[in-house]
Amino acid sequence: MRPITENPTPTPVTEGVDDEVARRLAVALQCVTVSTEDPAHTADAEFARLAAHLETSFPRVHAELTLTTFGHSRLYRWDGAEPGAVSAILLAHQDVVPVDDAQRWTHPPFDGVVDDEFIWGRGAIDDKSRVLAVLEAVESALAAGIRPRRTVFLAFGHDEEVFGDGGAVRMAEHLRERDVRADLLLDEGGVITDGVADGVDRPVASIMLGEKGYATVRLSVTETGGHSSMPGKQTAVGRLARAVARVQDHPMPLRLTPVISDMLARMREALPEPRRRLLELTDARGLSRLAGPLVARIMAAGPTTEALVRTTTAPTVISGGVKANVLPQSAEALVNFRILPGDSVAAVLAHCTRVIRDIGVAIDLVGPASEPSRFHGPGPAFDMVAELASSVVPGIVTTTGIVPGATDSRHYDGLAATRCNFAPIVLTAADLERIHGTDERISRLNYARLIEFNRRLIERLAAAPEAAGGAPR
Repeated sequence: MRPITENPTPTPVTEGVDDEVARRLAVALQCVTVSTEDPAHTADAEFARLAAHLETSFPRVHAELTLTTFGHSRLYRWDGAEPGAVSAILLAHQDVVPVDDAQRWTHPPFDGVVDDEFIWGRGAIDDKSRVLAVLEAVESALAAGIRPRRTVFLAFGHDEEVFGDGGAVRMAEHLRERDVRADLLLDEGGVITDGVADGVDRPVASIMLGEKGYATVRLSVTETGGHSSMPGKQTAVGRLARAVARVQDHPMPLRLTPVISDMLARMREALPEPRRRLLELTDARGLSRLAGPLVARIMAAGPTTEALVRTTTAPTVISGGVKANVLPQSAEALVNFRILPGDSVAAVLAHCTRVIRDIGVAIDLVGPASEPSRFHGPGPAFDMVAELASSVVPGIVTTTGIVPGATDSRHYDGLAATRCNFAPIVLTAADLERIHGTDERISRLNYARLIEFNRRLIERLAAAPEAAGGAPR
């Protein structure tokens, strides 16, 4: 194994990837691996095409790591020098969401166009760039003779965008059956934002420690139908509309959780003076004693920050009726909740019953649901990720946080001492809107940062256990 030399001041990444590296990602983006909730309609040929591209592009990875497939999901085991010990599980996903506005894109979403600054296409950020970046880093390490001290797993799901039941769930169960316990689990979720955090004039690296739960509640009403010229006192649509309004007008309570209190404490130095002084009112655990309720109310002023201090309520679908002059016999609505740690799926259902106050409105769960992930303290693995992020992009503020959406990592709960959801790419508010939206793209510079971060992470995993964020042995 090549010896690892410690560099106390690693060089920041200032140049983008070359054409060859960019093209490898671009070819992956040309594979139309769109998620579908119906397994019968999985894009098998496109996933096979992507698999062939990965195996051709990264020959050392496929010669030296052990690959196990679960449908189109790919679990690689990179054996370490220390038998039985696992340092990291690195997650990413190969699937992408559909495109419904292709005519609005600057370049067709599955053409994988590369220009002087960007690599364009659906999945450029979410999440094929991370799949390819991890493989680029491992291929480079193998070429240099680097081997991890402890075993590393790479887990690339194929159905993350539709909850991961056929991929991540099966891979996680496979690891549990083998009693895998890693120091670090690293997945998508947080990035480095520039100009997004209000009042902060430095880029902020949000290294998330877990995610909110997820539940969709169906509200349904059945009434006597008839002609609209002779409506009764109660109609299905009117009753349902009142129920939806009550749920939206009476959200679940604000609460400052320990992880968000820790996030704010880490950002304190970069905040303007009035906010910094407010956040100094903390106890030994980092929880605000006096300022907590006020801080939560301030954060609730905007949708992005409100999601960090409340279980959010989002009516998303409403239906009922077939014609303007016919009273419908039934109507229903779907309300999506993203559940804050400390709340639960059961608490969401109880809240809906309490605020709707109408026994004529049926309330039930529809589709998959998940509880909020368990949160643990940041720990040495978090510190390692934060240090590596700062080495790639100097001058950032590194902090913790909660992923408001859902990722594959929720299926791996309990398989690692520390979970981090993070990628060291710098995005503005406009860039964030491109994820799942129009003109998704990644800059050559951001892609270079992503690859170099993973390369440096692998070098750490090849060093002494303490340097890699694990416990001394």
